[in-house]
Amino acid sequence: MSIWSSIADFLTQTAYSAFSSVIEAVRTYFEGDAETRRRVAFSIAMIALSAKMAKADGIVSAQEVRAFQDIFEVPEKEADHVSRLYNLAKQDVAGFESYARQIASLCRSSQTDGVEIGCDALSDVLDGLFYIAKADGYVHDKEMAFLRRVSEIFSIEEDEFLLIAGRHVNLGPADPYAVLGLTRGVAYKEAKQHYRKLVRQNHPDLVIARGMPYEFQKIANHRLAAINAAWATIEKQLDQHDYAG
Repeated sequence: MSIWSSIADFLTQTAYSAFSSVIEAVRTYFEGDAETRRRVAFSIAMIALSAKMAKADGIVSAQEVRAFQDIFEVPEKEADHVSRLYNLAKQDVAGFESYARQIASLCRSSQTDGVEIGCDALSDVLDGLFYIAKADGYVHDKEMAFLRRVSEIFSIEEDEFLLIAGRHVNLGPADPYAVLGLTRGVAYKEAKQHYRKLVRQNHPDLVIARGMPYEFQKIANHRLAAINAAWATIEKQLDQHDYAG
């Protein structure tokens, strides 16, 4: 069953008047099925926070809408459910911080054999939001403030926030080093080991295993492409440096 079918079934069985009640209902509706709950929670998070972020700079651009559609790839028969959720979130008087806290709590309550699982997916949610925010060619200051606040609520460390941001936003002369979380002057061997580690950690199969639905694989693919592109540039620079030395 696709994630959209799971969400459609969930919505037809759930009474809700605000998006906040939808998030809370996920917790109980999918109790006993941690994997589906993680994937539904991820999707709900993307819909809710995308809707709120779209209003952050006061302008919902056509590019942002296309980026949203590009990530979601919703089957036509399920499109109405996603549109309803998106509009409900956009119109809800509750602020985005409330949503972010509920989503973080939902993630942290997902456990298997007493072990907390799924929270790495919060970084994936932030990555997807950056992807949408940059779609018009620029991450507005208000959007960046929105994303930074979401990362704080998700307990994402500053270094990781900058690592995610670096894949989407030009952070200055440190780019593309910022994309890989490397400092200039790093030895070639150390840099390559770090790059290989990032590739393993961000392989689409692993990202999906920790909670991202298959339907969102484009996020993981774009991330890996950014990592590979950054390494291609850095490797060339380091090779030249080593040769010159």
